[in-house]
Amino acid sequence: MPFTFVNSIISWFLKKRKHQIELFLKYPIEVQQELLSKLLSKAKWTELGTKYEFDKIKNYQQFSEKVPIQQYESIEPLIERTRKGEPNVFWPTSIKWFAKSSGTTNAKSKFIPVSDEAIEHCHLKAGKDMLCLYINNNPETQLFIGKGLRLGGSSAVYEDNNSFFGDLSAIIIENLPFWADFSSAPKLETALMSEWESKMTKIIDETVNEDITSLVGVPSWMLVLLHKVLEKTGKKNILEVWPNLEVYFHGGVNFNPYREQFKKIIPKEDFKYYETYNASEGFFAIQDQNNSQEMLLMLDYGIFYEFIPMNLFEGEKSKAIPLSEVQLNQNYALVITTNGGLWRYLIGDTIKFTSLNPFRIKITGRTKHFINVFGEELIIENAEEGLRQACLKTNAEVADYTVAPIFMHASKNGGHEWLIEFKKQPEDLVYFTEVLDNALKDINSDYEAKRYNDMTLALPIINIASNGLFYNWLKQKGKLGGQHKIPRLSNSRKYFEELLELELMP
Repeated sequence: MPFTFVNSIISWFLKKRKHQIELFLKYPIEVQQELLSKLLSKAKWTELGTKYEFDKIKNYQQFSEKVPIQQYESIEPLIERTRKGEPNVFWPTSIKWFAKSSGTTNAKSKFIPVSDEAIEHCHLKAGKDMLCLYINNNPETQLFIGKGLRLGGSSAVYEDNNSFFGDLSAIIIENLPFWADFSSAPKLETALMSEWESKMTKIIDETVNEDITSLVGVPSWMLVLLHKVLEKTGKKNILEVWPNLEVYFHGGVNFNPYREQFKKIIPKEDFKYYETYNASEGFFAIQDQNNSQEMLLMLDYGIFYEFIPMNLFEGEKSKAIPLSEVQLNQNYALVITTNGGLWRYLIGDTIKFTSLNPFRIKITGRTKHFINVFGEELIIENAEEGLRQACLKTNAEVADYTVAPIFMHASKNGGHEWLIEFKKQPEDLVYFTEVLDNALKDINSDYEAKRYNDMTLALPIINIASNGLFYNWLKQKGKLGGQHKIPRLSNSRKYFEELLELELMP
């Protein structure tokens, strides 16, 4: 049978990569040190390489002293010159691809350079490794007997000054090997459609009669698609539509708030969930064990990693440490140097290490997406664990949420105000609030201290959002699609007030 043959051949090919992965598992620090030397050597005669004397850098200490930590705003002029066709600015080979990313909240688009090396040796390599690790953990898989449903970004690739820009997912789809396209759905032109709602309809039309064995995409948008599939087909759960479905590869947002919803819509005891950590700037980590919530940091993708302890975070003025110095369960801001020409780039994500042998991580949030108005240092990981516990105890389900501070006024205490769109509301919102508050106290000692006797922080206020509010807010901003995310936590009330204003509109 041809599909069985294809399944066997592809599985064999992907399993071979496991031996290379074992090399960086055995020698992680050495692999990273060698990688840094190669990156410096390759780029030493670029404009940046000359400016920072890459040819004289012999070790990490010298690298950290000579090359400054930088955020996007600092390197934007260099990127704009490269987009206009100027060569050899920060990377020696030609860069024609730029991943357009607006981040989570920033209205101004970022254009992240994506070199051919980054496509081939990072993004595409990671896609193969994702399948490799899954197949090695599940040797009886029948993944390639059917097709994988991919739900990527909502934009095609556009040309400007002989360079191309678009969502990273669109760029990757444009560069996929033939066998990946053969084993994926929907077809290429549908996957690259720009108008999100029409795209959803077309994806459903093309896939409901296919044998879908895997799903790939951001959880919030994948749930929207799956519910639309059930509406279209009249089925009770997704397995009635795709009985051979066996795994969901997800990333982009914390999965915990969505986990129970997926279990209900895909009621299969041995169904697998595999998390990935990728961004426009690179592909960083992949879940390497069944039934785990940790991801293996991938050390041979042309990315050199550094880490800033968040308790010492000062933006570009921060002091970073290499992989050899990290500790367990500390919150770090991620700094990357890549084969796409990013040098000591502060990506804006925060992670913590759950294992040092091998190096496994969890994403904890964003450097800019936290609330610390009152010294409570509430991060996304705290908020989502608190919500998980509150939902568990009240049998509620959360679709989306955002949190903003209530600033102190005269003798009135400050606090946190939540706007939550429930898929299933708690019967008792007061009890839900109490459970959430107590969970946050248990998780975060700074929050607990500020909540003591309501001295600084009052009990959280929870507002219930109308159905579809967050979706409509993104639609209003032209940000529907897999790579656009709701700002979860903020030190200002800007997004919160925009949502409330939309809620009050007739």
